[in-house]
Amino acid sequence: MLEITTQANEKLIEYLQANNISSSLRVAVMQGGCSGPSLGLALDEEKPTDELFKRQNLTFLVEKDLLQQCGSIKVDYAEAGNRSGFTITSTNPLPDTGGGCSSGSCGSGGCGC
Repeated sequence: MLEITTQANEKLIEYLQANNISSSLRVAVMQGGCSGPSLGLALDEEKPTDELFKRQNLTFLVEKDLLQQCGSIKVDYAEAGNRSGFTITSTNPLPDTGGGCSSGSCGSGGCGC
């Protein structure tokens, strides 16, 4: 399952329209620094291994394996002045693939911390 909050949806539509972008949005694993991997958004094209989610005028792509691993995924937008941005969380944590600068994983224990 993929949940997109109203505010996140509005901000994504606003950004894509302002930049004349018509691409689909992929929820994918992004390699992090000290925090390890997290979920992020990227522009991409559909692949045979993707699950598609249509939300208003947007198409979201999530690899089926990632969706199964993470469980429910939520895309939100947080207003915080110059630190405003998207947050992507899931019900199940991503596995710690190492490479971070500490022995622990995300403090919240979830994807997209």
